[in-house]
Amino acid sequence: MPDLPIEGGCRCGKLRFRISARPLLAMACHCTGCQKMTASAFSTSLAVPEAGFAVIAGEPVIGGMHGYPHHHHCDWCKGWVFTRLDPAMGFVNVRATLLDDPAWFAPFIESYISEALPWAQTGARHRFARFPEPSDYPALIAEYQALWGQPSIPR
Repeated sequence: MPDLPIEGGCRCGKLRFRISARPLLAMACHCTGCQKMTASAFSTSLAVPEAGFAVIAGEPVIGGMHGYPHHHHCDWCKGWVFTRLDPAMGFVNVRATLLDDPAWFAPFIESYISEALPWAQTGARHRFARFPEPSDYPALIAEYQALWGQPSIPR
């Protein structure tokens, strides 16, 4: 796992971000919405505490469905960079493939495997038909946090 802070940005580089707190979870989502927004089989993301995430260059714009949740994109290249959910949830979902060095990233959980393409598998440790139940998150976060000091996340 990398040292903090971790930085990244969109494809054109006009929108940049910094992560200064340990991510809560590393995820892949197979829902058809993520498939369409990424033009791929799934989206990847890091759930980052709100206080540990900052846009350091550029101004994001709302894209995707233009409603809730708020998908933030680069206004120039239109890349999907992060998603803000209900502020009470306390985290931001950052697209993991936009990290300057994403090689260390591996999904810890997969959601919406009920909508996954038959060949799309990530090897994540935990798999859910939809999203985990709210009561599952504390244990999932604790387990992921315990792995942070390791050089890579064992599957």
